[in-house]
Amino acid sequence: MKKLMTALFLSGLLSGCSDNEVGDVGLGWFTLKDISISSLVDEEVTGVTCHIASIEADLSLADPSDSSISCRQTGDITPEMIAKIDKSKSGEVVFKQSKSIFFKTMKVRRIYDSENQTLLYLSYTTKETDGSFKHSLSTVPLWGTAAYIVANTDQ
Repeated sequence: MKKLMTALFLSGLLSGCSDNEVGDVGLGWFTLKDISISSLVDEEVTGVTCHIASIEADLSLADPSDSSISCRQTGDITPEMIAKIDKSKSGEVVFKQSKSIFFKTMKVRRIYDSENQTLLYLSYTTKETDGSFKHSLSTVPLWGTAAYIVANTDQ
């Protein structure tokens, strides 16, 4: 019993409410699961805010892997911001949260699509669930921002 209580306590610490939670929706009387909605401002590209919805299972040692993400421009995006970000094909992790005491983590990775001048935000879990790695994608085009590069059309 002591081990179970310790595991429940640790689970609560790992997946507890964050200070960026903007919504919490109960899924009914006969379930201990909620949909938690959090906001995330990209620390490098501060003109982008993402909202992440994920299942939180209060009395479980592992939260389900399902999540969704939606990102939008909410402020200025400058060329200086874009110059600082990782432009590799794998991008960089901008957010991560433990979803289990069994090494499952939800991550949000920013990837820059230079050809289309678009920021991609990929939300995914690091542990396979039911034969699939759960993931969700949102994009923020740079069109209309100071960071958008107009192609040279003088020919």
